[in-house]
Amino acid sequence: MSTNPPPEGGSMTKRDLIDEVVKLYPRFSGRDAELIVNAVFDSMTDALARGERIEIRGFGSFVVKHRQAREGRNPKTGAVVAVAAKRVPFFKVGKELKLRVDGKAAPESTGEASESPPSA
Repeated sequence: MSTNPPPEGGSMTKRDLIDEVVKLYPRFSGRDAELIVNAVFDSMTDALARGERIEIRGFGSFVVKHRQAREGRNPKTGAVVAVAAKRVPFFKVGKELKLRVDGKAAPESTGEASESPPSA
């Protein structure tokens, strides 16, 4: 289990995510944490394969974009090649994640106004 965070500009692997689940929730064994992480990724992959949109509030959303067929070029030879139409996954970062990565505080929820009694 890794105990040190990755260096600036480093990477986090699936194994690091599993280790983090075990660290945050010690009641889960390493095997249980691996099953949980794999189940989440498998569910997301299946949803995207079906063309569904995945939205994780505060994190971002995953969608499937359709790329039309086009003519491309072989970078080595410069020859024109046909590129088939395809569907590709696309991630759009959420506002809260964008702010946190930039080192700024995430905004507090604005639900306070609805909790206060109406003024007369």
